[in-house]
Amino acid sequence: MKTVKANYKAVYEPIADLVTYRAMPTEHVPMNHLDPFIFLNHHGWQEYKPNNNGLPFGPHPHRGFETVTFIIEGDLTHKDSSGASSIIKEGGVQWMTAGSGLVHAEISSDEFKQKGGPLEILQLWVNLPAAHKMTAPKYTGLQQNEIPVATVDDGKVRAQVISGEFEGTKGAIEPLTDIHLTRIDFSEGGKLTLNIDAGKTVFLYVVRGVVKVNGEPTEKHHIVEFSHDGKVIELKATEDAMILFGHATPFHEPFVAYGPFVMNTQEEIMQAYEDYNQGKFGGGI
Repeated sequence: MKTVKANYKAVYEPIADLVTYRAMPTEHVPMNHLDPFIFLNHHGWQEYKPNNNGLPFGPHPHRGFETVTFIIEGDLTHKDSSGASSIIKEGGVQWMTAGSGLVHAEISSDEFKQKGGPLEILQLWVNLPAAHKMTAPKYTGLQQNEIPVATVDDGKVRAQVISGEFEGTKGAIEPLTDIHLTRIDFSEGGKLTLNIDAGKTVFLYVVRGVVKVNGEPTEKHHIVEFSHDGKVIELKATEDAMILFGHATPFHEPFVAYGPFVMNTQEEIMQAYEDYNQGKFGGGI
């Protein structure tokens, strides 16, 4: 079995009136700790009243990494400077490759702002290696019915396969690197055994419920750190639960993260700000 080194509780850090738990980076989980997974914010759960202002993420730039956004409840409107736009509903996922740079906004739909309702959204940042930092930006919005699903343990375990492969099911997204990402829902008592190569970085975050991870009970809002030993990960839900699970080959590259940019050197960060200020990230949105 892979050794569970620790599990760390996300930090409660609201953004305006938006309930937010930051799972990484934190004091215990620095940005390079789970290379290439570098940032995770968990927004909600919370109930929005009718005639609300919705999400506060107006136009802002990114360069050098990818965002993967899981819409658990509510919806998310995406617009960016490449011309892409969508409204992704509950159960859907957005995958945005910022690459060489774009400006995007992540806001609630007019319908959600008018009617209100429950909201829970998670956003994960996945680093890009130096060879792909300046790749062309790309956006894919997937509704729930567009994401392949794999079931295990007589249906007690249900996995949305976002990228890579899971139990023989190929993911909806073809990533630039070997990023394997799933959202896994467990019914109480559901069991899952995974075999992950020892050299891979494993990413596991408990969104809801309690899951035993190689025998260690792990509650919601906790991220798990594994040693690079063994291959086997055994999961068992002691109540209905949900996790984000991924694995990837670490890049082992130096990188610098500042504001909305993640590059390999401080000079590249300065260049990103200069390019953005000169309007090189595309038109308005």
